Amino acid sequence: MSVKRSRKVPGPSKWAQARARHRWLDHLALATNRYIEYGGYHYVASITYFSLLSLVPILMLTFSIAGFVLASQPQLLTSLLHALTGVLPGGLGGQATTLLTGFVEQRTGVGIAGLVVGLYSGWNWMNALRDALTAMYGQNRSDAPLLRTIVMDILALFGLAASLLVSFGITVSGTAVGHSLLKVAGVEDTGWGHTVLTVASVPLALLADWLVFLWVLTRLPRERVGPRSAMRGAVAAALGFELLKQAGGFYLRLISNSPSVVAFGSVIGVLFFISLIARMLVYITAWTATARDAP
Repeated sequence: MSVKRSRKVPGPSKWAQARARHRWLDHLALATNRYIEYGGYHYVASITYFSLLSLVPILMLTFSIAGFVLASQPQLLTSLLHALTGVLPGGLGGQATTLLTGFVEQRTGVGIAGLVVGLYSGWNWMNALRDALTAMYGQNRSDAPLLRTIVMDILALFGLAASLLVSFGITVSGTAVGHSLLKVAGVEDTGWGHTVLTVASVPLALLADWLVFLWVLTRLPRERVGPRSAMRGAVAAALGFELLKQAGGFYLRLISNSPSVVAFGSVIGVLFFISLIARMLVYITAWTATARDAP
């Protein structure tokens, strides 16, 4: 008489057990799965590309503004032309002065072209960003007419610019108040006074960043998201952004000793920094969308 052996049913894996024990680990795994399954890598690449494309019109507008400044101050322009002629050897000085003069004369055209290209690249960048956040929240992409989508994306771009200005104003105002308090206390020029001001400015910068990311996480998706569910995500984004800023500053100080490294290393650093910011924002959106109190 044969005896049938019962097959042992395998239990849950150690990874599944760890996820069951730790809620934060399960949340992290859910966010990672959503980031991968909903095309997070694709959206990050798209945002990074249009971010780099937007640098061109920004440089054009910067050069145009510089051209208007030089045109309004002929003495400064003359001094700069003489300096270029004296510093650059041979015929390079003449070529540089001709190039600078032509650039100042064409400042209006450069500015208009930069504005047009900036609106185009800015719309594509905002469209990619909004699509990424919408996808991570599991929302449906809007089927609105193209013209309406373009207008709404451009308005969102201006809204983001306004929120960044408010954030910058909060940081600058707080720093100015801190300097005034140190001056009143008579410790403005002391080392420990500057240390106190630096330490005190960190929470203020985090608050400003938090407000910006809260606006991004709640207003940029195609469907509005309640601020309550996005608050923790905005905190995580603000902390991550400050850490990346500190790492970026350390990187620039590290490569500043070599001019040749600065020329290429800064470009690579900007590309890497933009990619990290985009990846962090898209991932935190997935993390926010998979929270228990998610919309």
